[in-house]
Formats: sequence, structure tokens, C-alpha cells
Amino acid sequence: MWYECKIKYSRIDEEERTKTFNQAYLFDALSFTEAEARATEEMRQYISTDFKISNIKVANFAEICPNESGDRWFKCKLSCISFDEDKGAERKANSYILVQANDVKDAFDVLANSLTDTVGDFEIPSVVESPILDVFPYYDNEEEEAPVNEEAPEGFVPVENISKNEETKIEA
Repeated sequence: MWYECKIKYSRIDEEERTKTFNQAYLFDALSFTEAEARATEEMRQYISTDFKISNIKVANFAEICPNESGDRWFKCKLSCISFDEDKGAERKANSYILVQANDVKDAFDVLANSLTDTVGDFEIPSVVESPILDVFPYYDNEEEEAPVNEEAPEGFVPVENISKNEETKIEA
């Protein structure tokens, strides 16, 4: 689940004036508590002064669409169109997708390209710049190793023991 966290901090500018910022960031977390912990941990790396988390809320994004060449985030409304045969009318199911792009047109194009394999009909009725400055997906740094079973079942041949040229016969 994605959580939008607002981080409030102050910084002194070139003219020796204190300027206060309240900026939004997006964190992938399982709970509000985890989102707060992740926000605190990540922001310590970027903000050298004191800061506080002024707000945390569940973000209503169905999907995040990162784009390496983009420098801003855009909130795109996606309407999936289906036909209700009982009522004889079209139905639209709306969802929001966060897209990383350089401008509104680029965000529209990135989203449209990501949906090229979509079977159903859709519209993109709105694309607006989001106040979110950065997105922090969850990465598990530890790779889980599969337990090693010393005693393999009868007839079992581990994959690493099969040569590329050797044919394996599977008996039913």
C-alpha cells in the first residue's frame, strides 16, 4: 500500500532568511507505523536539519509508473470502459496512476505506452502535476535462500546436476 507523507522542515536561504517547506513523498509500506519509520529513515539521508512528519495518509494510486527520463510526478486519471449488457449502457471504472515524466504530454504518452497491451477500452481524462517530490518503493535487501534438502526424493535430479546437452526423461 502506498502512503503519502508530508515532511516539514526549515532551511536558511542565501539571504539568511529561514524558509519552511512542507513537501510530499510517497512510501510503500504495510501500515502507517511502517510508513512513518521509512519516512524518518529516508529523510535523515536528505535533510540535515530537524524535520517532522506533518501528515500521513493512504494514497489512492492503483499503480506507480516510473520513468527514468522523467523528473516530476503526475497524477493520471484512468477510466476503464466496459459495457453493462443488463442496462445497455457503458460503465466507467476510474483509477489513479502516478506517472514519472517531464511534462503533461510526456506523462500522457508514458501512460498510454504502458497500456498498449491492455485488452479493454480506456480513456485518460486528466493528467495533472502531483505535489509528490519522490517515490520510495519497498526493496527487500535480503534475498531469501531456499532451504537445502540433503535427501532428495527417489528419482529426483537437481537442476544444477543436469548438463545442457543431456536430455531428461520424465516418467509419469
